[in-house]
Amino acid sequence: MSTVLPLPDPVPRKPGRRAAREADKLAKRLRHLVGRAIADYGMIEDGDRVMVCLSGGKDSYTMLDILLQLQKKAPVSFSIVAVNLDQKQPGFPEHVLPEYLRSIGVDFHIIEQDTYSVVTRVIPEGKTMCSLCSRLRRGALYTWAAENGITKIALGHHRDDMVATFFLNLFFHAKISGMPPKLLSDDGRHVVIRPLAYVREEDIAAYAEMRGFPIIPCNLCGSQENLQRRQVRRMLEAWEREFPGRIENIARALADVRPSQLADPKLFDFLSLGRRGDGAMPDAHTWLAGTPAGQPDDGGGH
Repeated sequence: MSTVLPLPDPVPRKPGRRAAREADKLAKRLRHLVGRAIADYGMIEDGDRVMVCLSGGKDSYTMLDILLQLQKKAPVSFSIVAVNLDQKQPGFPEHVLPEYLRSIGVDFHIIEQDTYSVVTRVIPEGKTMCSLCSRLRRGALYTWAAENGITKIALGHHRDDMVATFFLNLFFHAKISGMPPKLLSDDGRHVVIRPLAYVREEDIAAYAEMRGFPIIPCNLCGSQENLQRRQVRRMLEAWEREFPGRIENIARALADVRPSQLADPKLFDFLSLGRRGDGAMPDAHTWLAGTPAGQPDDGGGH
């Protein structure tokens, strides 16, 4: 059984005057960035019932906290329900989230589903559990959302997560794709939003410490961070140390894609570009076979 780390008292710290000013500036910056992301991608509309997926980590706590602040002055009316999936990991402090959520007066629900036993049965000991665990967790959350009138599912991925996912797909899956701020689930039933899309992980960590959230460690199952993701994270951290601002530039680039400057014929009509006639274009086989134009290919070899 994994050891549970001691949990801090979920009471905001009482900073000095200078620290209070910095805290206010940070909170204002986060509200601004989250509000801008919501507006830019149409994440929340009037009448939405938003399910905030709460893991007990710094990211989801921050997302819930900022959304609750924005809700009070939002130009649209929407409701929030915080939802946590209790996966029955040994040592999971199941009292922490309900106590915290009751203390702030937010509507919440705890889904109890023993996905931990499934994962440990299927994944060999010592192997990374995160992928299967994530799929099972997503299925449980989507099912609850469908049964309870949820119109938007909010996840706590931040700017740095999105940049790291882009490089993971580039380096290890040979494709240019990432983690969009808003998406439709594969079955078309759920709209997933990422309100922290513009927010740096560094700012989230500082905000979570300032607010004193009762963080639940993500190592209860004994699974370690995926090796590939760890490699990408180290690369990004090294870049940021050597070239401050590079991660922000990459994040901005993900929102400024020029299909004609890449090489995907499904996204840009390269075949029609600069064409001078209406005849059919020779295919790759014809080019490789070396058949002169206007002469049939007899299928023979040389």
